[in-house]
Amino acid sequence: MSHTIAVLGANGFIGGRTVEMMRLLGWAEPRPLVRRTEALAQVCRFALDARIADARDETALRAAFVGCQTVLHAVAGDRHTILGTLEPVYRAAHQAGVKRLIYLSTASVHGQDPAPGTDETTPLSDRQPIAYNNFKVRAEARLSALRRAGEVEVVILRPGIVHGPKSAWTAGFADELLAGHAYLVGGGRGVCNSVYIDNLVHAIRLAASAPHIDGQAFLVSDAEQVTWYDLCRPIAEALGYRVEDLPDPPVAAGDRTLLSRLRHTPEVVTAYRRLPQPLRHALRAGYASYRAQHDKPEKKTHAGSRLEASHERALLHQCGYRLPFTRAKERLGFEPIVTFPEAVRRSVAWLNFAGYPVVDEPNSRLELSWR
Repeated sequence: MSHTIAVLGANGFIGGRTVEMMRLLGWAEPRPLVRRTEALAQVCRFALDARIADARDETALRAAFVGCQTVLHAVAGDRHTILGTLEPVYRAAHQAGVKRLIYLSTASVHGQDPAPGTDETTPLSDRQPIAYNNFKVRAEARLSALRRAGEVEVVILRPGIVHGPKSAWTAGFADELLAGHAYLVGGGRGVCNSVYIDNLVHAIRLAASAPHIDGQAFLVSDAEQVTWYDLCRPIAEALGYRVEDLPDPPVAAGDRTLLSRLRHTPEVVTAYRRLPQPLRHALRAGYASYRAQHDKPEKKTHAGSRLEASHERALLHQCGYRLPFTRAKERLGFEPIVTFPEAVRRSVAWLNFAGYPVVDEPNSRLELSWR
């Protein structure tokens, strides 16, 4: 019997490419799951047993999971999506007889600039300055608790900066260049914990079948140690820009980050829930007004307007430590299948295909700045 893998979030960047590679390479039978019919546009060119199910709808998920041995949770979203889909997905997987749930977390659970020596054994904190990191830390903890009480195995993957065609770090950076918004803090000399999309999908493939990895988390990345300069330079040059000319702006004031951090602390959330409803409405309206005035960390550079780097980008661009994938190598047998130069070449080729004004494509002998 073939291995059938349900892919939650099949319309997303990672989920969509996972479905493609499963189908094209034949290593499993994908079952794409999306919330709305129109979201099947990307994968509908294949004759697949696709299903419509909201990731919070346990009944719909249970029906969609029947016959699957593995579920890949690749749903992206806000706090409510990250934390609100875990229990329905896990319970539905249990009821449908699924053996293993693979959860796509992020290397950011260790922070955007992790301390030297960090690996999967390093304790996680849900009091980080970036709210998204905290949500993912809590998601991993919640899944571990569900596993202790349930029978479905849980395997967690922590990819770093996932780049490649359609990614925010490729197409998004190209868009920023063309719009005059692009920048590199510190010239991009910090370590970029990159992982090309096909290398991540390869890790997913291994995580679906490797024995004795229940309850474990794995960092995954490219084979080469690269900088942000290395990631951005080929894209910039392909579009006719010099990455050396990109601005190195000051970091946006930390008040917004601090407010965001305080807003999601358990103490503030608890106090907020105890307030009368009219006062809660007033606070929400006030916060929305504040965001409308201040939530513009990456402003346009045209006409000499002020540019500020977001706190998150500043941490990433100045990262000083390369996260290891030793555990993935030893227990999954993971080795990246695409080199970084080849990954960049493919990304730029895709930009050209997608209609970006590419003037030059890099070759696979790309020189890396990190030595």
